[in-house]
Amino acid sequence: MPKEKPELSDAMRAKMNRKLPEKNPIKGTKFTIAISSAKGGVGKSTFATNLALALKKVGSKVGLLDADIYGPSIPKMLGINEKPKSDGQKLDPVVKYDIQCMSIGFLTDQQTPMIWRGPMVTSAIRTFTQKVNWKDLDFIIIDMPPGTGDTQLTFSQEIKMDGAIIVSTPQEVALIDVKRGIKMFDKLGVKVLGLIDNMSYFIGDDNKKYNIFGEGGVKKTAQEFKKEFLGEIPISPDVGKYGDDGKPIVEAHPENEISKIYLMLANKIKSIYLL
Repeated sequence: MPKEKPELSDAMRAKMNRKLPEKNPIKGTKFTIAISSAKGGVGKSTFATNLALALKKVGSKVGLLDADIYGPSIPKMLGINEKPKSDGQKLDPVVKYDIQCMSIGFLTDQQTPMIWRGPMVTSAIRTFTQKVNWKDLDFIIIDMPPGTGDTQLTFSQEIKMDGAIIVSTPQEVALIDVKRGIKMFDKLGVKVLGLIDNMSYFIGDDNKKYNIFGEGGVKKTAQEFKKEFLGEIPISPDVGKYGDDGKPIVEAHPENEISKIYLMLANKIKSIYLL
């Protein structure tokens, strides 16, 4: 005779029927977009900052969250030297160029190393997403750190991310890590909006185009993974100069050809989210 199935207790039934917890949207925001690369040194923070400014210039309300706990760049790139105000419960973002900003760099000395284990990094990220008074934002841009570790997992698993843009140079050594990053977002169910070929080429004084880091690698990677190729951004000394001065190129010179690329991308992102 077949064995009788054991009767389930009420507690077991409740456990089986329990839904997985939903990802938490960041309060005060509509759409969360991660700027990632999984590789350092490809201009990801520069891209995130200029994209945020471009979105502002095309009429969106924008926040910029520096999620790189070990190497925050946003304070320098936006020329912010002040600490955020707090009521003891929540932090107010620092506002610069009409962008609401938050970074661990606002809370520590510029030269203080963050010698933290993973759980402390995760705690900081939760503070920035749950205990900051983000106000009426259309977009919050997340400047992700390199790699595929604790920060990426916290955002992907706990927070409602509406998309990710992958930034890379065309150099093969960068694309190795980028491919890992794409697979990570796919595995975690985060939509990759597309890939950007950053520092793609340099126009010399002779008006010739020089492909310093190779050519076509990012576009080929986008095709390989069936993702959209969002375009190329050339190298320009002006981009680094204005970033170091705390006034990124989109804010300093919106008529510059590189600024126009960012403005085109901003309009594209607005159209994706019907804003």
